[in-house]
Amino acid sequence: MVDIGFTELLTVGVVALLVLGPDRLPVAARTCGLWLGKIKRSLGAIQSEIKEELRVEELKQAAARKRSQLEQEYEPVKRSFGSMSANAQTTSATTDTAADTRSATPEAQETP
Repeated sequence: MVDIGFTELLTVGVVALLVLGPDRLPVAARTCGLWLGKIKRSLGAIQSEIKEELRVEELKQAAARKRSQLEQEYEPVKRSFGSMSANAQTTSATTDTAADTRSATPEAQETP
């Protein structure tokens, strides 16, 4: 960064005193200080916004990694429940067919 020593600051001060005079030097120094303060605040705000955006991006990446991990863990469970429901449906269909067959027999039907 900028390395300004005491002698450089003293030289700038003396030149400013000679150019501006003792009447306008305090006003110029105050104005310069206000500008520097605004610049520092602006740079600080920009820096904090960049940090926040980086943090949000990291959170998005972490969420995407976690989501893919959960989906990988979910697939075997989904397949096992899918096969269980297919077995239950075939068992239910077999039971329904057997019940229909029994109700169709003459013994199951009552005559009025």
